[in-house]
Amino acid sequence: MQRNQQTIEKEVTLKGIGLHTGKEVTLTFKPAPENHGYAFVRVDLEGKPSIEPKAEYVTDTQRGTNLEKNGVSINTSEHVLAAAVGLGVTNLIIELDASEPPIMDGSSKFFVQAIEQAGILTQEAIVDEYIVKEIISYRDEETGSEIMIVPSDEYQVTTMVDFGTQILGTQNASLEKMSNFKSEIANARTFSFLHELEMLLDNNLIKGGDLNNAIVYVDKEISENTMYKLKKAFNKDAIAVTANGVLDNLTLHWANEAAKHKLLDVIGDLALVGTPIRGKVIANKPGHSINTKFAKKLANIIKKEKRNKVPQYDLNTPPLMDIHRIMEILPHRPPFLLIDKILELTDTYVVGSKNVSMNEPFFVGHFPEAPVMPGVLQIEAMAQCGGVLVLSTVPDPENYLTFFMKMDNVKFKQKVLPGDTLIFKAELMSPIRRGICHMQAFGYANNKVVVEAELMAQIAKKQ
Repeated sequence: MQRNQQTIEKEVTLKGIGLHTGKEVTLTFKPAPENHGYAFVRVDLEGKPSIEPKAEYVTDTQRGTNLEKNGVSINTSEHVLAAAVGLGVTNLIIELDASEPPIMDGSSKFFVQAIEQAGILTQEAIVDEYIVKEIISYRDEETGSEIMIVPSDEYQVTTMVDFGTQILGTQNASLEKMSNFKSEIANARTFSFLHELEMLLDNNLIKGGDLNNAIVYVDKEISENTMYKLKKAFNKDAIAVTANGVLDNLTLHWANEAAKHKLLDVIGDLALVGTPIRGKVIANKPGHSINTKFAKKLANIIKKEKRNKVPQYDLNTPPLMDIHRIMEILPHRPPFLLIDKILELTDTYVVGSKNVSMNEPFFVGHFPEAPVMPGVLQIEAMAQCGGVLVLSTVPDPENYLTFFMKMDNVKFKQKVLPGDTLIFKAELMSPIRRGICHMQAFGYANNKVVVEAELMAQIAKKQ
């Protein structure tokens, strides 16, 4: 089932302390246009550079998911991204005046509240989801961690964790519907074990922490020296261990809060795929390292599939439009009419075809001894296909002409030769407004992509 993209209605700001830097940071959520996705913007740096949260930019996963692009860093990105994904917000600008979002209480709760305060705005464009059709998995042989995704009607996540300690053994958590993220997952706080905390304190790596933004599980005896460091770090006169083995000042929201937070992290880290997912994620012993490696693998698979996604059509069945019907819509005429059939037409995309024969007039001069269809004519043929899409939106297409406005990201992948059958698909990148049509177009032949481009055209009434 298709769903619409969403952003926020107005900007909203919250302030807090970065967990590892200990510095106050201001974070502002801002609305973003359709097909924008997520972007972090460092307003404290010259030029306000932005960085898209993508798996390819992950540099370190030691104490959170850290990103870097062109020298611009974002640390601990996962809790903010989980909030956006969990609320179904697909387009969002996240401005920061430091490298790290505020830790708040160690969960996504305050980011969820801020986004809801800003209001969620439904946009016209449809979410381009990656629908999982087969099992995809990644395993770390060294740690035994494994993540897989299997087909499902919606995005679901299950985490199974085993911390190998008496105080915190095996835990599971599941999220069956992303719409339940706020009530079931968002409040789950980050946690660490005492032995990890000692290492962080010794290395001066936890400057913004206090007992209100991280659950600390006590997995060993606390020495006097450690107790002194903890009191000093947390600015407390006294620190004690509760009956369930947690440092005091915190009450667990759920018995399996640790597993729920790991699930939160999985959602935030898999946002780095860069494409919304429809499938069930099953994560055994997840962590930022395997989460982001799996995200990178999934992103590469999606990229490859999109590149090689060849539409399959029976060219022997009657077309939706033959050449006579096409000439009723398009103003082009032979020898410059470069599509023969329209195979499919919806509100958002069109598919057409052209049989390339040796009798084409352009082969007379375009390498007669080694005929190759000119690339510019492949682009023109795709544009004509897109012209059918845009002209089908007016009641009297015979009274309109279509004009090119822009071409971007044009790539020619394979030669097109006499005897090839070209199939073109042009899909709207945004709704048609004021007669302007922005399309992503692909041309295929012999089960391969031969040409691709982003095209912008405008229809205008004949004078």
